[in-house]
Amino acid sequence: MSLRPILTWPDPVLRKVCAPATGALGALVDDLFDTMYAAPGRGLAAPQIGVALRVFVIDCGWKEGAPAPLACINPEILAASEALAGGEEACLSIPGVAAEVLRPAEITLRFLDREGAVRERHLTGIEAKCAQHELDHLDGKVIFDRLPRDAAERLETTYRAALPIR
Repeated sequence: MSLRPILTWPDPVLRKVCAPATGALGALVDDLFDTMYAAPGRGLAAPQIGVALRVFVIDCGWKEGAPAPLACINPEILAASEALAGGEEACLSIPGVAAEVLRPAEITLRFLDREGAVRERHLTGIEAKCAQHELDHLDGKVIFDRLPRDAAERLETTYRAALPIR
């Protein structure tokens, strides 16, 4: 288990559609959790640490003292509610940026757990929002992609202006 550097936008790995994950993934899952908790975040996807595989972790309750860690390997949304829920989202890969993003309020997610067993979970509230955010990373999307074009361009311009000169 180790902490990994978190890639920041506009690193090209964050735009990649990730490959299905196979093989032993326990160390990767452990590293994702360790890095997420240290950041401190509520979710982290493998491409955010430079690994272009379909793996993410979330824990939406740990900051409130109710840890509920969930590792999702090769996740897919089976069903999503028509009802949408808004809320501000931030991203460990786009530090200092937060945006109001609308997403389905509830989803049913199928995934493999860290032991390789197929699982299905009905997620609501912050868990549904967080899982969808992390799943976007596996498809090469970030919060800018979930905003109207003009809002995304303004937010990204502000973000880029704040980056250190390289």
